[in-house]
Formats: sequence, C-alpha cells, structure tokens
Amino acid sequence: MKTDDLVAMLATGHVAVPRRGAGWRIGLAVLAGLPLSFAILFAEYGLRRDLMQALSWPMFWVKVLFPLCIAAAAFVMVQRLARPGVAVQRSWLGAVLPVFAIWALAVIAWFAVPVEERMPSLMGQSWRICALSIGFMALPIFMATLVALKNLAPTRPALAGAAAGALAGGVGAAVYALHCMELTAPFLAVWYVSGIAVPVLVGAVLGPRLLRW
Repeated sequence: MKTDDLVAMLATGHVAVPRRGAGWRIGLAVLAGLPLSFAILFAEYGLRRDLMQALSWPMFWVKVLFPLCIAAAAFVMVQRLARPGVAVQRSWLGAVLPVFAIWALAVIAWFAVPVEERMPSLMGQSWRICALSIGFMALPIFMATLVALKNLAPTRPALAGAAAGALAGGVGAAVYALHCMELTAPFLAVWYVSGIAVPVLVGAVLGPRLLRW
C-alpha cells in the first residue's frame, strides 16, 4: 500500500480494526506454518528413537524451551512492529536473555568437563547439518509470518523482518529438537543459536524489500 493511498483511506473510510488484530494474524501465520514444519520433520528427519526416555532428561527440555522462549518474545515483537507507532519496549530482552542463559550454561559446562571432551561436546555428531536443518524447519513459519506482516502496517521493515526470523527460528529449533540427539550446552550455544540467527539475518535483509509499503 502506498502512503497516499493509506492517507486517503484514513481520511474517507472506516478503518477500525480489532484491538488484537495483529496478534491474531501473526498467531494464525504460526499455526499455518507449524504443520508444514512438522511435515518436514517427519518426512526428512523423523523423531529421535528414544524420545520418550529423553522427556525425563533436563537438558532435553533446555534444548526445547530456550528456543521457544525466544519465539515467544519474538511473537510479541512482531505483533508490535506490525502496528505503526507501537513501541517494541523491552520485549527484545525476552529474545536475548535465553541466548545469554544458554551461553552462560555452555561456559560452565565447557570448564566442567575434561579438556579432551570439550571439542566433542561442542561439535557433537551433527554440527554440519544443525543450523541448516533449523533454518529448513523455520522456513514455513517464516514465510507465513512475512505474508501476515505484508498485510499489516510495519513501519520498520528491517526490524520486523528480523523479529519474524527470530519467531520462525525459535519455533523451528524447537521442532528440530525432537529429532536432534545432541544434548550438550556448548553444542546448543553455538549451533542452535546459529540456526536461529540465520532467519533473523535473512529477515533483516528481506524486510525492507518485502514489507515496504
């Protein structure tokens, strides 16, 4: 929508929208993309064979919950950025603090193990595919969120695109965690955070091009 068209619509039309309209649209976008992310998981990866046993391990829940915390904070950011004049406030802290927490946990774990075990705990068995796989899982949600934002009114498209990437990356990482066998904090701190960062950077680049009025 061009600026002149928006001004004309505001001046002549009834433009009242539901108070939580932006949040509903972003939420529906996530719900639309999530089944496709799970379809990718089941078709290309599969669930880890010991999933039921893993549910009782604290580090498994760390692996699932820390990206979901990022996604939850990013959801707040996206629905704020979708509306002109609405401040992001401190919602960005909710996306940053889980990263700092997993980094701190990784530092503790790094020095708590023998020297010869440090690099294996960092690289694991799947470092080559982890970040790419998270981005793959995030793609449907990322695309659906950008479509939803396109139909709203973000005035800071680069930041809105980055927030959409954080939302998609966080959900994508949590979905991928159902397949991934890695459980060490250094691995999560590097490769999971890198996987989430990829759609954030892509969103920041694409936002000004795709979300421009």
